[in-house]
Amino acid sequence: MKPVKRKIRKHYGLTAKQVAVRSHRPWYYRWVLGTIILATGYGLAYWQYAAGGQSVVEKLKQVTAENQNMQNKVIQVERQIQIEQAAQANLNKELNLVQDENIKIKEDLLFYKNMMAKKK
Repeated sequence: MKPVKRKIRKHYGLTAKQVAVRSHRPWYYRWVLGTIILATGYGLAYWQYAAGGQSVVEKLKQVTAENQNMQNKVIQVERQIQIEQAAQANLNKELNLVQDENIKIKEDLLFYKNMMAKKK
């Protein structure tokens, strides 16, 4: 009788192996569920695209217009910089000429002062 009790305890007692009970679903339920999930996802994505499709095109046009406006501003600023650089170069040339002329005038003044000093 003892071996029978051991077998019963082994199968039904606290030391018995844990068993997981799962309900078996046929493969076509999984396929149907997967198809439903995919169709729902596709429907939601299409609905979102169709609802927001016009705004995306409008945003693209707006961004393109802003880009063109910024490019025009960049071109204007580059032209202004070129003009300022040319003006700066002209001013440097004129300054050099004026400085040379000033040196010549100072030399002439010194020459005339020396002549006047010799006459006295």
